[in-house]
Amino acid sequence: MNAFNRLILLIVALLLLAVPVFLLLVNFGIIPADVVDQYTGYRGAVQALGDLSASTFTTGVRTVIAVVGALVALIALLLLLRELTFGRRVSRSTVMDDTPGTETVITANAVRTLAESAAREVGAESPSTSLASDDDSYVVFTGIQVPSSDNYTELAARVRENIRRVLGDQGVPVKDVEVTVRGTAL
Repeated sequence: MNAFNRLILLIVALLLLAVPVFLLLVNFGIIPADVVDQYTGYRGAVQALGDLSASTFTTGVRTVIAVVGALVALIALLLLLRELTFGRRVSRSTVMDDTPGTETVITANAVRTLAESAAREVGAESPSTSLASDDDSYVVFTGIQVPSSDNYTELAARVRENIRRVLGDQGVPVKDVEVTVRGTAL
């Protein structure tokens, strides 16, 4: 989750939590309404909202409000969906060596690039890799295309073994490697 998404989600979460609590405290008289109005000016905003009616807006203004509302909702939904992980849990990085002074961490993007390069090395075309983490090791899912002159099962087996070898040589903890043949390369 990047910092921008975290900031936006934090602001939304705080607003969804703080505003209702704040309004309840004012409603039950725990916080005096005059003090709140003095600092926030909320009564003016409530009065302005109360004076609005649907008949004061033209069709163009209504359309603009609807489009802006839809865009805000779409952006919020996209940010939320980016942060949700459905199915497999993927770690962003893995500690390969935690010896003090020589700590080594490898990112998921580096592991993905290594696996795709290992697949290309033995003749696979257009490899695409996704990762899942299981405990402190990776499960590697690689989809490949096979040249029309090659044997599917032999190439898939070579790709699987080469990915295991390359990642093992680099010290990347791998639990399993799955190779899926997506078809022939044109």
